[in-house]
Amino acid sequence: MARLVDFHSHFFSRTFFETLAEQSPLPGSIDQRMQRVARVAGIDLPENDERHLARWLTEMESYGVGHMLTLASVPQERPVVAAAVRASGGRLSGLLVHDPTQPEAVDRLADALGADRFRGVLLFPAMHGYRPDAREVAPSLAVLGEHRGIALVHCGALRIPLRDRFGLPRRYDLALANPLHLVPAADANPLVRFVVPHFGAGFFRETLLAGAQCENIHVDTSSANGWIKTQPERLTLVDVFERALGVFGPRRILFGTDSSVFPRGWRHDLLLSQREALGACGLSGADRQRILGGNAGELLGLEA
Repeated sequence: MARLVDFHSHFFSRTFFETLAEQSPLPGSIDQRMQRVARVAGIDLPENDERHLARWLTEMESYGVGHMLTLASVPQERPVVAAAVRASGGRLSGLLVHDPTQPEAVDRLADALGADRFRGVLLFPAMHGYRPDAREVAPSLAVLGEHRGIALVHCGALRIPLRDRFGLPRRYDLALANPLHLVPAADANPLVRFVVPHFGAGFFRETLLAGAQCENIHVDTSSANGWIKTQPERLTLVDVFERALGVFGPRRILFGTDSSVFPRGWRHDLLLSQREALGACGLSGADRQRILGGNAGELLGLEA
């Protein structure tokens, strides 16, 4: 059986929860804040990094996931995710959240792509206050190009429920979340593989336009894609896949789930719904497998 690759998941280690709790205005100690949020949200707090990795690997084995791209969702998670990737026996690859406007951002990025072997970055223009085609972003994109790295660029609607649970302010400027801002950056950096997650998270038409313009822009299918409800026309997941296939073709679409926390674990339900939608599109088995694993394998440099 061909390998199933999930191109979009979050590791969400204990360090992630500790970082949000430290920034949180909620009363109590860091541990008390974490316990309170975990109880209200109905999630398990990771005990330690080794057990958390083992739980993810067991989950992948249970559902037949051959490889998973996992995200260091706060900068403090960098050493944790780097260690998990090294210890995973080739089952995990990593991306690191990156703010290109910060001092020494380029040096930190070069080190992460080199010494820590991250495959690229996760960018949040709307949260960090920049456009991807802005001058201050260019040095980071140049470093990514040198490494043939991946830029997973969050566009469209942005809600991070765990940040909300910890009472952290929503400082998201959706005027900076337009996928069309990627076009100049993608044209100027042809060796960088840009990926727009969640089909553009509401900016679906703009994502299609960007993909039609630039061959190094890809799209991932992750999350339950609740953004569909925001569209002025009635769409189904089958409609979304058909239109994405019309622009990106079967070679620039990457299966993902946005899996993140336990006990929910890996989102097998999303695999089932997306497989059903792909089947309704009448794709060949080879093209379905490209979307479900082959394309991600090529971008991540996985052995066939």
